[in-house]
Amino acid sequence: MASLIENLMDTLNRESAEYEALVELSKKKTPVVIRGDLEALQAITEEEQLAAGRISHIESERRNVMKEIAGVLNTDVEALKLADMIRVLERRPVEKRKMEECQNRLKSAVYQMKQINEHNLELIEKALEMAQFELNLYQSMKSAPETANYNRAAYNDGSVMGSSRGRFDAKQ
Repeated sequence: MASLIENLMDTLNRESAEYEALVELSKKKTPVVIRGDLEALQAITEEEQLAAGRISHIESERRNVMKEIAGVLNTDVEALKLADMIRVLERRPVEKRKMEECQNRLKSAVYQMKQINEHNLELIEKALEMAQFELNLYQSMKSAPETANYNRAAYNDGSVMGSSRGRFDAKQ
C-alpha cells in the first residue's frame, strides 16, 4: 500500500506541475489577447494543447493508481476521493501531510487557472464586442442617407452623410 500511496503522490505532483505550467501560459495569454496578437495567441494555444495532452495522460495514470488503491481498500473507485485517502493515512502523519500538500497544490493550481481563464474569456468577449461594434459602424457609414447637397446645375450631387475616407477597404 505504501508504494501505491507514493505513486499517487508522485502522479499528483506531476499533474500539479503541468497545471502550474498551464497557469503560466494563461498568464502569458492575457497581454497577447489585449494586444490582439493572433500569431502569438495561436502559439500559446498550441502549447496549451500539448500541456492538456500531458495532463490527460497523467490523469489516466492517476485513475489507474486510484483503481489499485480502491482494490486494496476494497472500496468503489468512483467513491474514493483524495479526502478519503487522507483519512486512510490518519495513522501515518508524515504521509498524510504530504498527501494534503499534494491536494492543496493541485487545488491551488486549478483555482488559479480557472481565475485567469475567466479573465481571459472576459477580455476575448470584450474584444469581440468591440469588433462587432466597429463592423456595425462601418456598415452604417456605408448605408448613410443622402444629403440635400446640390451642384451648380441644381441637381442633387448624391453625397452621403459621414466620411467616405478612412473606411475599411478589403481590396488593400
